[in-house]
Amino acid sequence: MTDPNTETIPVPPPSVLAPSLTDSLTDEGDQVMMRPGETHSVVLERERGLVTNADWDLLEAPDDETMIINMGPQHPATHGVLRLMLELDGEQVLRVKPIIGYLHTGMEKTAEELMYVQGSTNVTRMDYVAPMSNELCFSLAVEQLLGVEIPERAQMIRVMMAELTRLNSHLVWLATTGLDLGGTTVMIQGFNDREPIVEFFEDVCGLRMNTDYIRPGGVAADLPDGWQASIKAMLEDLPKGIQRNRDLLDQNPVFKKRTIGIARITQQEALALGMTGPILRATGIDFDLRKKFPYCGYENFEFDTITEQDGDAYSRYIVRIAEMYESLRIIEQCLENMPDGDYRSQDKKVTPPPRHRINVSMEALIHHFKLYTEGFKVEPGETYVGVEGPKGETGCYMVADGTNKPYRQHTRGSCFLNVHALPTMMVGGMIADAIVAIASIDPILGEVDR
Repeated sequence: MTDPNTETIPVPPPSVLAPSLTDSLTDEGDQVMMRPGETHSVVLERERGLVTNADWDLLEAPDDETMIINMGPQHPATHGVLRLMLELDGEQVLRVKPIIGYLHTGMEKTAEELMYVQGSTNVTRMDYVAPMSNELCFSLAVEQLLGVEIPERAQMIRVMMAELTRLNSHLVWLATTGLDLGGTTVMIQGFNDREPIVEFFEDVCGLRMNTDYIRPGGVAADLPDGWQASIKAMLEDLPKGIQRNRDLLDQNPVFKKRTIGIARITQQEALALGMTGPILRATGIDFDLRKKFPYCGYENFEFDTITEQDGDAYSRYIVRIAEMYESLRIIEQCLENMPDGDYRSQDKKVTPPPRHRINVSMEALIHHFKLYTEGFKVEPGETYVGVEGPKGETGCYMVADGTNKPYRQHTRGSCFLNVHALPTMMVGGMIADAIVAIASIDPILGEVDR
């Protein structure tokens, strides 16, 4: 039997710029770009610091005069502290190694020390541009373990806020992508269009980001007086703002030259790499969790799943732009059909007594105190819940052990999977296309390094 520590891994010749997925140059736990003729033992020694030349930038260039450069982690176009090690032949990218972990905050381990009633304050900080998607996923997982029924009004509020979050995320993506490609006007307009959304978040829960609004049992507070007027104004103004940016980009020859056919990924590659969301739908695959596995009453809404066929950066642009119009359709239906009733479950196990009762009832005061100091206990079990976040499927795997805290909590971060696809998208392109590839996957490093 061959010793895996000494086996030489075959490497494709330099002329093969895009090896197939089966020709992987890495093994589980050994995420290193290997040189021709290198063995796992040599690579592991270098990674463990047992040899002096511990990084690529200290190694001599190979005979064909390729060079190794770092992009990031401080580069403004990496959308956070993402580091890419690129092997270049001139300006052509031969190999790519994403390096993550510079922002690591240990949120999944932190979750084991937080009560379920505190969990939303933790997960909301992962994808900080789409906080309510994180909160919704966490809350659905807890509620599934509890078996708690959520009132219709709370469900529809969640849907409306999730779609506003999708708009918020896509507008930030549009603005930053415009900036990456040299379009400062797109950046300014994108953030201006986003402003009414985060102002509405502030009116609803007091915060523009990291909202902690969607919680197990419902939402933190009912919609404020006059919320309908704010939503109507957004429904009227946002399509105009989106169209302004489309007028700048849709037929812009420079934008099309830099995105059409760039950072392409095929259906087979997207499926093999676990892509979801706009990246997968841009390859022509009709998959949306809101349609395939509806939650929060999405089955009662009319909206379309947007797909494109080419799998390149321009296709992902078209998908996200069209998705914003679909989100506006859903929000309009929420405005027209918002039911009366409770904004949270009245199950006393997870919901504190009404505020006015605390002033007149000692039992109510004790109940409130116990719930927020000790939380509630969840019967032993495990579950997985996925929601359609702005960047793809956001999932929460949770194990309960009968206490007031999760025994284990793991998040399926869509941004983490999307960064994993960068080598497939970038190999064979130019170094300038690396900026487009990163922008087109819309990474948020808070979720990648959670």
